[in-house]
Amino acid sequence: QVQLVESGGGLVQPGGSLRLSCTASGSIAAIGAMGWYRQAPGQQREMVATITPADLTHITDSVKGRVTISRDNAKNTVYLQMIDLKPEDTAVYYCNIWVMVNTAHAYRPYWSQGTQVTVSS
Repeated sequence: QVQLVESGGGLVQPGGSLRLSCTASGSIAAIGAMGWYRQAPGQQREMVATITPADLTHITDSVKGRVTISRDNAKNTVYLQMIDLKPEDTAVYYCNIWVMVNTAHAYRPYWSQGTQVTVSS
């Protein structure tokens, strides 16, 4: 089995910064794309940023210039650095990692439990 453990959420004032991290562990043969999603109350889950194994990134327009996604393949970890946070960034943030558990299987997506990010004064 594969487990995803994330950390770094919390309460921050507008204009502040946070760094989220998410690490995959367990039966892992290979890691594919990694990403961060968020879900605000009453809204659908939306993609924030993704990164491929080749470090190609895609950032959603609403956070461009304020968010950086990166990965450490040796640690099976993905990071989300957020700066200049705004109240509308308040949401539960989830990481998503595509994992191949062994070479006989295809990649499949795994999700973290979610971490709350609250931007408020």
